[in-house]
Amino acid sequence: MGLTFINALVFGVQGNTLRALGCDSPLNQFLAGAAAGAIQCVICCPMELAKTRLQLQDTGSVRTYKGSLDCLAQIYQQEGLRGINRGMVSTLLRETPSFGVYFLTYDVLTRALGCEPGDRLLVPKLLLAGGTSGIMSWLSTYPVDVVKSRLQADGLQGAPRYRGILDCAHQSYQAEGWRVFTRGLASTLLRAFPVNAATFATVTVVLTYTRGEDNRSEGEATSTAPRPALAQPSSL
Repeated sequence: MGLTFINALVFGVQGNTLRALGCDSPLNQFLAGAAAGAIQCVICCPMELAKTRLQLQDTGSVRTYKGSLDCLAQIYQQEGLRGINRGMVSTLLRETPSFGVYFLTYDVLTRALGCEPGDRLLVPKLLLAGGTSGIMSWLSTYPVDVVKSRLQADGLQGAPRYRGILDCAHQSYQAEGWRVFTRGLASTLLRAFPVNAATFATVTVVLTYTRGEDNRSEGEATSTAPRPALAQPSSL
């Protein structure tokens, strides 16, 4: 439910930020992606809080939460806005650099692979670039995600254990060693490749064709000279 709005927000903010920066460079790709990652935390943090609570609640006929919205409503009634935004700082620390890496990796790979409109291997190349971008994004900040998930689940089955991000990281390391920060990484990466491959390829192909239609319409009205489908064909 949340991913629909998150993806729309991420790609919209990233595109507009990149245009505002005025230059399609690797640094600006990173900055635009980081800005998009930071802004989408407004939706991402409550969504992941509800997901974490629903996944950890006891099974059986009597459940604490009936669904995502009921979960968020109960948290708001008990803890207010502070409870809804639990884990916001750690989410920002994860999402801001990870989305910078996400869009930077995609930009570098699409240029290196020569992804251009009309290429018969365009879609496979986009799938490869998108999937790899997702993997690099998760690898860059996965330990922070472990801490965020523990903070959002803290207190669900007893008294809260952690006083904050650093305390959570310290206690986790003391109890389980450094491997705690890679727990679940393999399954996350297995999910990340197909999900992000499909996401990036779909967005890029749709934008390519819609921009191509817009350019042809403008060309018919003002000039008969052909125009490129993309303003910057070297970078999808």
